[in-house]
Amino acid sequence: MAGDASSLLDAARWYRARGYAPIPLPAGEKKPVIRGWNALRLSEDDLPLHFNGTGNIGLLLGEPSGWLVDVDLDCDEAVELAEQYLPPTGAVTGRPSRPGSHRWYIAVGAATVQHKDPATGAMVVELRSTGAQTVVGPSLHPDGEPYDPLDGEPAVVSAAMLAACVKALADAVIDRRRGRAKAAPTKCPQPLPDQDAERRAAAYLDAMPSAVSGQGGHGRTYAAATALVHGFELDPEAALRMLLERYNPRCVPPWSEKELRHKVEDAASKPHDRPRGWLLRTDSHHETDFDLSGIRSTHVPSPMRDDRPPDPGLLPDHLLDVPGFIGDVIRYNLDTAIRPQPVLALAGAIALQAVLAGRKVRDELGNRTNIYTIGVADSGTGKDHARKVNKKVLFQSGAIELEGNEDLASDAGLITAVETQPAVLFQMDEFGRFLRTIGDPKRAPYLYNVLTTLMKLYSSADTVFRGKAYADAKRNKVIDQPCVSVYGTTVYEHFYQSLTPDSLADGFVARLLILETTSKPSRRWKPERDVPAHITEAARWWYEYVPGGNLAAEHRQPRLVETTAEAREVFDALAATVDAQMASSQGGESAVWARAEEKACRLALVYACSANRESPVVDTPAARWACEMSEHLTRRLLHVACDWVAEGLFDARQKRVLRILRKAGGELGRSDLCRRTQALTQRERQEVIENLIETGQLIEREESTRGRKRVIYALP
Repeated sequence: MAGDASSLLDAARWYRARGYAPIPLPAGEKKPVIRGWNALRLSEDDLPLHFNGTGNIGLLLGEPSGWLVDVDLDCDEAVELAEQYLPPTGAVTGRPSRPGSHRWYIAVGAATVQHKDPATGAMVVELRSTGAQTVVGPSLHPDGEPYDPLDGEPAVVSAAMLAACVKALADAVIDRRRGRAKAAPTKCPQPLPDQDAERRAAAYLDAMPSAVSGQGGHGRTYAAATALVHGFELDPEAALRMLLERYNPRCVPPWSEKELRHKVEDAASKPHDRPRGWLLRTDSHHETDFDLSGIRSTHVPSPMRDDRPPDPGLLPDHLLDVPGFIGDVIRYNLDTAIRPQPVLALAGAIALQAVLAGRKVRDELGNRTNIYTIGVADSGTGKDHARKVNKKVLFQSGAIELEGNEDLASDAGLITAVETQPAVLFQMDEFGRFLRTIGDPKRAPYLYNVLTTLMKLYSSADTVFRGKAYADAKRNKVIDQPCVSVYGTTVYEHFYQSLTPDSLADGFVARLLILETTSKPSRRWKPERDVPAHITEAARWWYEYVPGGNLAAEHRQPRLVETTAEAREVFDALAATVDAQMASSQGGESAVWARAEEKACRLALVYACSANRESPVVDTPAARWACEMSEHLTRRLLHVACDWVAEGLFDARQKRVLRILRKAGGELGRSDLCRRTQALTQRERQEVIENLIETGQLIEREESTRGRKRVIYALP
């Protein structure tokens, strides 16, 4: 793959979508040659310039990649002993001749530390962080071997704890080479109160990978038991209780108590290379005591606890109040709607202002007004009215050419439409079905590349979009500063059913502004009327406005909308929140948070254009509204995604049953649940119910009514 430019570029984009910072390396090399490489921060638009031919790819470590760190095992002994000394992690890579030689973690604040053999000076193990980089797949080693891609989930661990583990591993390797047993700590372990020991052991256990049948489940469970009774010196009964309560619910399938007791007894009686209480030790090698309480699991959380992100609820009413053009369009929308929907009116008005200001304004960071907004509501509740309002406003103001076709037949058709009209608004119904269709190349191969093109257009608003390269130069498409906006509507279930772990991680869903409403307004009699003159006048002003005047160069420079110092502080606060969330999240969750600040900047620019078209400025009200909107929508998406996004068919069935129960108020009788899950066979339904009960996500009880017993299923 290293010799395939498209594979290398796709890999760079994929790593960046996960929150990592990729850098280019020469083909077959392990070290970068670009001057100042450790300060390189490539945007998505920069990637094609750096990954455009044969070469390797590295990841900057530490702070640039959300505190991704690499424990590089430089010798066979370190690889062999790593499982005994390093925290478990879902991300382990290497190459054919050195499998498992790199173990990856998220450790905020970790520093690079090298451990060498004092006798030979050879490297034993290295903890790499800020200022370092590591080669990853699809790169090739100088010997020609392929590197593994970093596609697992790094465990989130304490930086001080990880440093202590790496130091202990290095000591163990050196002791083995000297032919002596593992050296005892220079200072005896400091005893901890039982309560504190159990607290720290519980945090460590939550960070360990769950046991899955056929995927090393026995070894993982034995490692968990060993950590408790040997590493933390817990009483075997306390360790068994903790395994049953905190670890077993997320094992597939769960262990019986007898099986877990047997593993605890083995862990307590068999010899180990590590000293007892090793995970409690605070010895003289470390100036800072390491705290395990901050470790967060990167694997499936225990279903006995609701570890879903908290629900911020639906959009607060005060965010519906936007001054100027957007507010005027919302009021016209609601005044003429048969079924008034304020949230959908806001979503449509944002998209309308976005396309009117397209290619005409920019903020100090280069952001433009291209925005993808999605309105989510039940069928028959007035989803189409905002689209009609936008069409009517554009038509009556003479700007109807700003609306694109409602059906995107292919990526080539999409590019041609944007080439004809670079500032364009695509309004689409059934957006959820559209997402499901374009994500499946077998169902509609001609639509498969539409999603990728929409992503590229989104990121090209401040630069130049270049389409596919053809031998016939006339077919090559180059579009200057495209400003594509989307307003889609969808039914709640269709949209969230279209989401997958990949769609959350690849960045497209993270770019969407998803505004939901559960309102089902009553029908009312509202005769059609023309758009008020002040709305068409504002729309026409934007349509005719040319930054720099009609004599400006062909490559127009949009008008700069300044940001006040007070507004910058509001954005800084959001950036701090985003950084903290990304440091404690992984995969799709991290990718969604990564776009929150960018969306806030674009929303603030749209707000400023609405409030004062002739002298727009991103001030404190604009920044506060935009940042609150972006953060709220981000938290809401992540909460709802936990109920819908599944890792496989069985997981999807479980989540469907849980959604049915939540919608029913938390409990249903057996017959009612069977009736609402008719798509499942009796065996499939029973397997799901049994697993939900065994993992503590469902409670089964019996009730007697008029002498007849009735089985009830309820949420805990």
